[in-house]
Amino acid sequence: MNATARTSARGAPRSLTGLLPFLRPYRVRIALAGVFLVLAALATLAFPLALRNLVDGGLSQADKGAQALALRNHFGALFAVAVALGVFSAARFYTVSWLGERVTADLRNAVYAHVLRQSPAFFETTQTGEVLSRLTTDTTLVQTVVGSSLSMGLRNAVMGVGALAMLVWTNPYVMSVVLLAVVLVVLPTLWIGRRVRRLSRDSQDRVADSSAIAAEVLNAVPVVQSYTAEARESARFGRATDNAFQTAVKRSRARALLVAFIIVANAALLLWGLYRGTEAVLAGQMTAGHLGQTVVYVILLAGAVAVLGEVYGDLLRAAGATERLMELLASASPVADPAAPQELPLSGRGLAVEFDRVSFHYPSRPEAAALQDFSLRLAPGETVALVGASGAGKTTVFQLLQRFYDVDTCPAGGAIRLNGVDVRQLSLEALRAHTGTVPQDAVVFSASALDNIRYGRPGASDEDVVAAARAAFAHDFLQALPEGYSTFLGERGVRLSGGQRQRIAIARAMLKDPPLLLLDEATSALDAESERMVQAALDSAMQRHTGRRTTLVIAHRLATVQNADRIVVLEHGRVVEEGSHTALLARGGVYARLAALQFTA
Repeated sequence: MNATARTSARGAPRSLTGLLPFLRPYRVRIALAGVFLVLAALATLAFPLALRNLVDGGLSQADKGAQALALRNHFGALFAVAVALGVFSAARFYTVSWLGERVTADLRNAVYAHVLRQSPAFFETTQTGEVLSRLTTDTTLVQTVVGSSLSMGLRNAVMGVGALAMLVWTNPYVMSVVLLAVVLVVLPTLWIGRRVRRLSRDSQDRVADSSAIAAEVLNAVPVVQSYTAEARESARFGRATDNAFQTAVKRSRARALLVAFIIVANAALLLWGLYRGTEAVLAGQMTAGHLGQTVVYVILLAGAVAVLGEVYGDLLRAAGATERLMELLASASPVADPAAPQELPLSGRGLAVEFDRVSFHYPSRPEAAALQDFSLRLAPGETVALVGASGAGKTTVFQLLQRFYDVDTCPAGGAIRLNGVDVRQLSLEALRAHTGTVPQDAVVFSASALDNIRYGRPGASDEDVVAAARAAFAHDFLQALPEGYSTFLGERGVRLSGGQRQRIAIARAMLKDPPLLLLDEATSALDAESERMVQAALDSAMQRHTGRRTTLVIAHRLATVQNADRIVVLEHGRVVEEGSHTALLARGGVYARLAALQFTA
């Protein structure tokens, strides 16, 4: 249940600099948004000047005709300012909204692609629900900032600076007091904001925890229901969401305090400015239009500071989200392509496989060796079965052969070679492109049968897919589906039986046509009829009489591998016996005991 290791929250939203690589490709649009932002801010700042001209230039005319003409001109100027503000604001809104959506999509794609390239060691400590939470909740927070809050903050920063400049120009004394008030507002805001920042990160972590629980349980609903654990799981999820709620409440309380402080401070600033301006008008030191201009600028300044306080809260939340996303992007897989990959020599036959004194410990279980001094050689076209009790190391052999993990390096953990080339010297794509796998628990995607089989070779024609399905003895039941090969199979293939799912997985591997086939025997959980069909499909997939394919089989039912070229018996990560079915029975060792248990049951 442990999520990815958390990092401590940092004080300022500098984590948002992690978004710079995603913003750089859109420099032109960012510059365009900046132009529209400045123009909209200038239009807003022009409004008090137009208002002052209206009051002092239009209402003060003694002649009624001149007054009417002046008012008409000044209202026309105000309307022009309003039109400019509307046009520039709309252009700014569209541009920054586009940027927010685009950057968020790029960020999601980058994180998802990066996670897909992680080794299984990553998923030993990180739950799927945690990753999904970061892909959805955290990227949504980033989208809010890039597509809205950041633009609002910049616009109000420009307006605030402009209002300050105009107040300095027209009312130096008032401005000196305003600057002092701004400092008194900003300092507590930064202090409270630091706590909001930490609580925002905690809140997002708690939401991710509840998402991880939900993803885990929803993927195992039949097991949950069979053990009547619905109430227990609902209570566990409820505790997780309550933890998220309590943390969110603390964050909201701190943010509410921040908002209240900013509003009260701004109201005091506005009222003080209005009071001083009214005194100046009564003393004949200021015109009514000048007072109106000053009041509007003070309102703009106060409003800008208030918005900046809100934006700062959004930035704090987005900074926490960005940290979590950058953690994913910074996670490096211990399995990577070599700097100068070698080519895998091919001969048109199956691959020669060699395990040379291999030792391996899983990263999450460093104290227990999964393989110890393990050596095995497969000739091209040979079929070899691995048997042994659970935990003997059979699945580890498959995972190392596909380089989901690397063999131990300290002390020397040996080497795995294909056609004489160490797998660590091959690119991952080249290695896995020449390997096909049929797992015991067949994976069927939420797509059509045609797409599921074509997953093995995306460019295959429909005819090739059908040919693979025939070879895997899947054609007849696929044709009988409501829409044939185009039938949607449901999530994880829920519309199919276990044997049907296995035959689709076999057809997928056969369509790929790899020179090395790995079979985690798929018949152990099937009924007799399904087992017969799947075994026939497996025999077809092995192509034993052509020599075009080397096959390594994990055998759970010994009856299914009696005809293998060799049977290798593993115990505690070591090879303890090796030979044919008949020879191993005659030896009376581990294999004979396993056979006796199965064949007399």
